[in-house]
Amino acid sequence: MKTFVTEALFLLLQVLLAMTSHSDGTHFFGFFQTLFTLPWLPKPHFISVGFVDDIQFERFNSRRDVQRTEHCAPWIDQKKPEYWKDNTDLILSYFQDLTEILQRMLKIYNYSVTGYHTIQRRYGCYILPRGYFRNGFFEVVFNDHDYIRLNEDLSTWTPVGKFAEILREEWDSSGFTQNVKNFLKVECVDLFLTELEYGKEILLRTDIPKIHVIRKVRPDKKITLRCWALKFYPAEITLTWEREESNQTLDMEVTETMPTGDGTFQKWAAVVVLSGEEHRYKCHVNHEGLPESITLRWVPPEPTISFMHIVIAVVIGALLMGAMMTLLIWKRRTRGKKGSGT
Repeated sequence: MKTFVTEALFLLLQVLLAMTSHSDGTHFFGFFQTLFTLPWLPKPHFISVGFVDDIQFERFNSRRDVQRTEHCAPWIDQKKPEYWKDNTDLILSYFQDLTEILQRMLKIYNYSVTGYHTIQRRYGCYILPRGYFRNGFFEVVFNDHDYIRLNEDLSTWTPVGKFAEILREEWDSSGFTQNVKNFLKVECVDLFLTELEYGKEILLRTDIPKIHVIRKVRPDKKITLRCWALKFYPAEITLTWEREESNQTLDMEVTETMPTGDGTFQKWAAVVVLSGEEHRYKCHVNHEGLPESITLRWVPPEPTISFMHIVIAVVIGALLMGAMMTLLIWKRRTRGKKGSGT
């Protein structure tokens, strides 16, 4: 059970990082909600998380003993108790809505009620640096195959699957589509600006990446050069490898940008080269916290002297010093004897 919930949240985080990858200073504000059933659960489990950019600021978990929305942002909660009560009531209404949608889906597709089923809802907005609406999104996915997605015009839907077609007709005729559009263009932006005011010291900060290049010998005797960027924020970063004198980006293995657990991110890009040609390759790093692009190469480590070599050198030095002292003492005594004999 714990593993499943962790994987579900990890998938949501992966989607979040993909959706918040913008280099023009655009901010993101949105919610990710999952309702799922498992054969051993007596009732559906509901999780809701709210994000500002790549930071989770509130959450709800129906499996908690006390069901309420919780503040979890790294900045101080400045909202009044009434807000959390009203917000909890709203989230519980979403829980009920998705539960009813799930029941209808099971009936339409003739699915077993006791099986494993999921409904995921994602909605939010992108805001330009000066606080203006850029675009929004709203999507519901059923069992990872059917879905209904709001188009860029925020007035029409793209449905896939029988049940999604039914929802599209209902939402258009009931005025739900217009309500979603109004929320994304107005209320979503207002909610973002409120959180931005509370957490501006964190949301508007930049942490400069710590960068280094490491070298590893492969089984085929070729060399893997890996360019690591650590401890950076925001998450947007570019890592590229080039060969000297070519100025062309090489084929690379690049990881997804991942959180490090302390509010910062990490990422690496690797390239395979021939042994002895490591010095011909350079890694370029671009990040908001850097005044300009940084270029790094692999630098061989300074030669080190082993502890045993140091011990041997000290012993030899001591022996030589002792020998020299003995020789000087012997010569002095010899001269003294010659002087007394005359």
